[in-house]
Amino acid sequence: MEANNNDALVIGGVSLTSRLFTGTGKYGSDTIIPDVCEASGSQVITVALRRVDTNAATGNVMQHIPEHMQLLPNTSGARNADEAVRIARLARAAGCGDWIKIEVISDNKYLLPDGYETAKATEILAKEGFVVLPYVNADLYVARDLVNAGAAAVMPLGAPIGSNRGLMTKEMVRILIDEIALPIIVDAGIGAPSQACEAMEMGAAACLVNTAIAASGDPVAMGRAFGEAVRAGRAAYLAQTATVSTGTADASSPLTGFLGGM
Repeated sequence: MEANNNDALVIGGVSLTSRLFTGTGKYGSDTIIPDVCEASGSQVITVALRRVDTNAATGNVMQHIPEHMQLLPNTSGARNADEAVRIARLARAAGCGDWIKIEVISDNKYLLPDGYETAKATEILAKEGFVVLPYVNADLYVARDLVNAGAAAVMPLGAPIGSNRGLMTKEMVRILIDEIALPIIVDAGIGAPSQACEAMEMGAAACLVNTAIAASGDPVAMGRAFGEAVRAGRAAYLAQTATVSTGTADASSPLTGFLGGM
């Protein structure tokens, strides 16, 4: 299925023909990342900033990210707004660009994002010229705060991060799609291509998928499947699905002129 160049997603002045965002975590080997990027068609990849042991034998994940990919550094590990802002500034200083995915999580059991601290960090970084994509619960009031804070998109979770449970927050995500003018990018919890397709059919602007691809039996094939699912869901959304009928059945052919009496 080819990308529709007339249906680009524009964030921070960057035009994207793929609406699947991917990640760099949980792969058995980072060397597979270029193949996943190519198979999925993804153009945006998120990466966490970490301290580097220069004496360690492990490689640098950045060496495996294709040059054409839009980097989306994230503030994984930040427990409050101040830490998120510091990580974002370090990412920019390290040459990772102006895009930043805000993750502020102080709950180590469910890994749920802190909406208040996320909004604070978003406001500070947006004023500094960052293209801010905050990861939050699917909460209308938090989303409105993020709009006012200058976010470039809103990234509600579908289910707890890394759980692969699917679109558990479906009705809340639908409200954000209806009420928030910014792109809604479903992030976290999506475990199967069908779930990403469902989010796109609802009108989500994009999906970010990491664990479901990286931890699958064949990440390259799964990346391809997610890419096709996101494109199919977007195409269905643009085509406008038919009305759901309740109660009695509705025949697809006229209930007249039957041949049984001939």
